Amino acid sequence: MIVGSGLQTREVVANAALMAQLQLDPARQLLGAQCSGTLVLATLGLLQDVPACTDLTTKPRVREAGVAVLDQPFVARGNVATAGGCLASVYLAAWVIARLEGPEAAESAVHYVAPVGEKDEYVARAMRNIAPYLPAPVTAG
Repeated sequence: MIVGSGLQTREVVANAALMAQLQLDPARQLLGAQCSGTLVLATLGLLQDVPACTDLTTKPRVREAGVAVLDQPFVARGNVATAGGCLASVYLAAWVIARLEGPEAAESAVHYVAPVGEKDEYVARAMRNIAPYLPAPVTAG
């Protein structure tokens, strides 16, 4: 489940009836949020003891919800990831793809959407940002 950003996020999180309909479970789902979408996860209590990334406008509200906000574009812990800044959504997408299909699939997807002449640089940057948050590869032994 990916929670995107939007102009009415504050109204959404203030609507208890709407928020009650969101039944998210990081034990069985990958959960991601980009920019103000991080406020939705924070309000649902899904970022307790988990630092988050968000945009600069939403940062104070996420902090008010009791969540530590990092000064970086991406972070994940377990099945929960957050990205800060519109262009950091590429990192969130790459993380989801890598978790579901493997790092090679994420590299291929980022390569496909990256600007011509900058593909290798974009792939390297994306993988550098998500690699610390991917499960260690299983080795035969």
